[in-house]
Amino acid sequence: MIFVTIGTSEPFERLLRAFDDLAGDEELVIQAGRSRTRPARARCVDFLDYDELVDHVLRARVVVSHAGVGTVLSVTAAGRRPVVVPRLQLHGEAVDDHQLAFARRIALLGLATVVEDVARLPALLAGSVATEIGADAREVPLVAELRTFLHATAVSSR
Repeated sequence: MIFVTIGTSEPFERLLRAFDDLAGDEELVIQAGRSRTRPARARCVDFLDYDELVDHVLRARVVVSHAGVGTVLSVTAAGRRPVVVPRLQLHGEAVDDHQLAFARRIALLGLATVVEDVARLPALLAGSVATEIGADAREVPLVAELRTFLHATAVSSR
């Protein structure tokens, strides 16, 4: 199963449109929130409670999500490496590019695969993508890293 989650904030049409023509017959479950896009072959739900989200994360072959801190922490806490697509200011999906900066940082830590161009998603999902967090990445002091990153981001935006 491919599980896609966009979090609980704003719609993310650009990400969801990437699944409109996804080839194959693998089950596709999308937590689509308030987005209007509903890919035809997907089972779409608006929202999931936390236990349902974790269940989908654990059952999925691959998890695709926005680069929201809460979502990424939930997926990595389950030992999974998400494919993250950051919301971008350029497309009116965020007020700034904080998700892009966060996504790039967690990718450097080995905690996620970042996809900035959604046109790359179908090929990535058709191949083998690392979905488990390796033992070396599990040792990353994530809370300290996030605290430092968020502090630096807040200071630089002043």
